[in-house]
Amino acid sequence: MSALLAFLAGALVAAGLWRAMAPQFESSEVLHRQNYRGHTLPVASGVVVVLAVVLVGAVATIVAAAGGQSVDEARRLAGLTAGGSVGFGFIGLLDDLVGATSTKGFRGHLGALARGQVTTGLVKLVWGVLLGVLAVPGGGWDAVRGGVLVAACANLGNLFDRAPGRTVKVSLLGGAVVVALGAPAWELAGMALVLGAGVGLLVPDLRERCMLGDTGSNVLGAAVGFGLVVAAGATGEWVALAIVVALNAASEVVSFTKVIDRTPPLRWLDRLGSVPERRR
Repeated sequence: MSALLAFLAGALVAAGLWRAMAPQFESSEVLHRQNYRGHTLPVASGVVVVLAVVLVGAVATIVAAAGGQSVDEARRLAGLTAGGSVGFGFIGLLDDLVGATSTKGFRGHLGALARGQVTTGLVKLVWGVLLGVLAVPGGGWDAVRGGVLVAACANLGNLFDRAPGRTVKVSLLGGAVVVALGAPAWELAGMALVLGAGVGLLVPDLRERCMLGDTGSNVLGAAVGFGLVVAAGATGEWVALAIVVALNAASEVVSFTKVIDRTPPLRWLDRLGSVPERRR
């Protein structure tokens, strides 16, 4: 399956799933959270991204087999994409449902660990690296480097999830960088499928009908990280890792929202498609 076809399939399936499941999300008191304007919305709608990825991956494998095509690469890619999405989605969902909002940042989670408390944020960081190591190709220290990059990108996706549609837009920009680096289309199909599924939720996210939550932002960020591992060589991975880790560290002292608000081009892109109240 080509990257473009995977992107379109992910977007259409995710949009259809959200349309069918929106009433259940909206009626669930367990998922109700207040957004940046104090409106109560269903969080963790990013689980729809995971469902879309699994469905499209399974169907693509079945279609390839029915058409007499070799399914080895399709099955491997679908398995990694679906497995990685389920894994990162699960640890994101854990944080959405039981995470303590009072504990934030590396210092907060490490401080809690020093007091003998394991936070869901710390689980996301540690298990994110482990999931990344399992997902990326190669072995040894190359797998560790790739795993850390995937986990760092997943956490960065979470950090940008502070406004409607922001994580999806940033992930698309990251995906564009991956495409520019170059890689065979079938290798980028996994990332394209996840990003397409995110786009399928972009309109309800921008219209403030739902929030992706860590469940969705974790998966989108991890997909970009996986794309960087696939498209960049060892040197490119080190450069990407340095940039992503620097952005994660900067979030401890700098508000991304304030930087975006103070930069006209970024502010315009950030508010593009948002409700009138936010554009004002």
